[in-house]
Amino acid sequence: MFPERLRALRRGERITLKELAAALNENLGPGERPNTASQIGNWERGIRTPNYIEARKLAEYFDVSLDYLTGKSDRDDYDLGKLFFSGKDLSFNGKNLTSEDRYEIFQLIDGYMKGRENRKDTDKFYGRQGELNLHFKK
Repeated sequence: MFPERLRALRRGERITLKELAAALNENLGPGERPNTASQIGNWERGIRTPNYIEARKLAEYFDVSLDYLTGKSDRDDYDLGKLFFSGKDLSFNGKNLTSEDRYEIFQLIDGYMKGRENRKDTDKFYGRQGELNLHFKK
């Protein structure tokens, strides 16, 4: 499971093995050896297995849990609140979100979630709606 998840995460980010190795090597701790593209390729092919420190660096880089990366968990939940205030670049429909955009969107979602508890008969309204097609750009 680990090799498949690592490969999918890397390809999803559209980065090469060499680029991933360079990113993992940016903050080497004492006694850590630099990662190489061939080493990561061996992890993806299941020939070798990373040690705990390397697996943790991969999980941190891809912002997933170790449980997800190793296959212990089938999904990795994200808290949108934390995502909006993370240092990651975010975009919507191909447009980058500024820090002001992020804050405003967070406030909208937070208000919706708090107000949802006070609304009545939401099943009557939302149950009648068809599938929502937002036409997101790919």
